Amino acid sequence: MSRYRGPRLRLCRRLGDLPGLTRKVSKKQAPPGEHGDKNKKPSEYAVRLEEKQKLRFNYGLNEKQLLRYIKAAKKVQGSTGYILLQLLEMRLDNTIFRLGMAPTIPAARQLVNHGHVCVNGQIVSISSYQCKPGDIITVKQQQSSRQLVEKYLMFPGLANIPSHLELDSSNLVGKVNGIIEREWVALQLNELLIVEYYSRK
Repeated sequence: MSRYRGPRLRLCRRLGDLPGLTRKVSKKQAPPGEHGDKNKKPSEYAVRLEEKQKLRFNYGLNEKQLLRYIKAAKKVQGSTGYILLQLLEMRLDNTIFRLGMAPTIPAARQLVNHGHVCVNGQIVSISSYQCKPGDIITVKQQQSSRQLVEKYLMFPGLANIPSHLELDSSNLVGKVNGIIEREWVALQLNELLIVEYYSRK
């Protein structure tokens, strides 16, 4: 699976705050590139593309995966943009990040891929696994796994745990109690522009 290996702060300067991608903060405020600080009004397409790129890089998806999530969201009754955000927020790697068990989504993905995480007592090594209400997320009983997550818990990526999750930090157990509400999505974006972007392709 491909993952973004390029400069993360450069992306944050272009797209705004991406809490899932990195915890670092750039000292520079202007967008990257030679012409970064010129105030040119972006086109409608550029605005929609930027919103889509925010989503892609924050959750660590490639274009094919995001297209698959869009198609799945369109099949469900309700607001496509909101359902898309729910699908992405309920991924296992993002759930671990939101519980504070990892500082960023790439770090959470690595925990999952290396087999440190169990869902309902079973080791799950697929980071795109869709968590459901009632799922219990635990850390493998191995000493190295527990030490790694305990170190991460001292400095969580986000200050607050969303209302649909609960964490027992002493036993390293997280529980999914429901589906995330829109106001708890940490990323600042307009999901309707993303749906528009794909509807015009």
